[in-house]
Amino acid sequence: MGSLGTLLRYPDDVYPLLKMKRAIEKAEKQIPREAHWGFCYSMLHKVSRSFSLVIQQLGTDLRNAVCVFYLVLRALDTVEDDTSIPTDEKLPILIAFHRHIYDTDWHYSCGTKEYKVLMDQFHHVSAAFLELEKGYQEAIEEITKRMGAGMAKFICQEVETVDDYDEYCHYVAGLVGLGLSKLFLASGSEVLLPDWEQISNSMGLFLQKTNIIRDYLEDINEIPKSRMFWPRKIWGKYADKLEDLKYKENSRKAVHCLNEMVTNALTHIEDCLKYMAALRDPSIFRFCAIPQIMAIGTLALCYNNVQVFRGVVKLRRGLTAKVIDRTKTMADVYGAFYDFSCMLKTKVDKSDPNASMTLNRLEAVQKICRDTGVLHKRKSYINDKGQSFNVYIVMIVILLAIVFAYLRVN
Repeated sequence: MGSLGTLLRYPDDVYPLLKMKRAIEKAEKQIPREAHWGFCYSMLHKVSRSFSLVIQQLGTDLRNAVCVFYLVLRALDTVEDDTSIPTDEKLPILIAFHRHIYDTDWHYSCGTKEYKVLMDQFHHVSAAFLELEKGYQEAIEEITKRMGAGMAKFICQEVETVDDYDEYCHYVAGLVGLGLSKLFLASGSEVLLPDWEQISNSMGLFLQKTNIIRDYLEDINEIPKSRMFWPRKIWGKYADKLEDLKYKENSRKAVHCLNEMVTNALTHIEDCLKYMAALRDPSIFRFCAIPQIMAIGTLALCYNNVQVFRGVVKLRRGLTAKVIDRTKTMADVYGAFYDFSCMLKTKVDKSDPNASMTLNRLEAVQKICRDTGVLHKRKSYINDKGQSFNVYIVMIVILLAIVFAYLRVN
């Protein structure tokens, strides 16, 4: 659930963590009995527990479609990620993947751990896909085809310019945003705004750029070959080689590069807020909003943080639980984006070469949130002093009771 030290430092995490633990246990007990659907939902819990939780609240038909869509794209991503697969073998698999989802005999062994299980038993995903309504199938097939082709393109070329970076993120994540919008439309639960393609794409880009920033060290240390997604146009200002940023002697330049990457990601927030504000179905809203709040929170942690080049930087589990528990309305979203923007803003060093641009973008986000007039309704994800104090007292009482019980027994 979390280390005792962390819980003592953030006692208001305890209740959301307990709620999340119960929700995970409940979701695991509700896995369908049919072999193919059972495999899909079991695999979903293994590859992304937090994502499986937000999926569970969707209506049955849409939930099944999103589950299959996610696993199809995870499988496609597993092929792309496996740097041990020769390029001449990988390219045709990526390009033809949209056809394989119709074939219950197809599988391809690659990846590691749970991802290898997904690939080895992909026939279960295909069987589930074939039971979806045609509208869902068409949306999943189209996005898979476009994504596979885009991944194949970037297997053969580096991410050089910022335009390349946006294009790559479009293929691997912006298309996910478009695909989900199509699934929401097919479900009859949502209508699309005139600029739905642009803002759907931004939803994906914001999440993907956050992951690329956070996963620098994991990607650069990938064996047998590094995976490099930061655009040369940005990192080339600070280093001769992207891997040079992980060395301590380059820490200052590395952090400046990191801050420019974060500043680039902030450009998508306005579209993301517009997309979420237009959603009508409460379950779809939560499904979309929770990952977006976790992304802005992750960027706030990563900004100006040299630990991105030393190890793993991610939201503590208790804060994730808090986001899942508290995100219910657009007022919660505005409040979270405002709070995390304030947190990020306090970390801006005026000597940073991109400080003024970063501050301008943060102030634009804060203005959007303030202008809604709903910030007074928010519950802070960052600091709950009153609640923290109350929970802290309760925890002290519980710990003392445990100590006294132990002493009496001994």
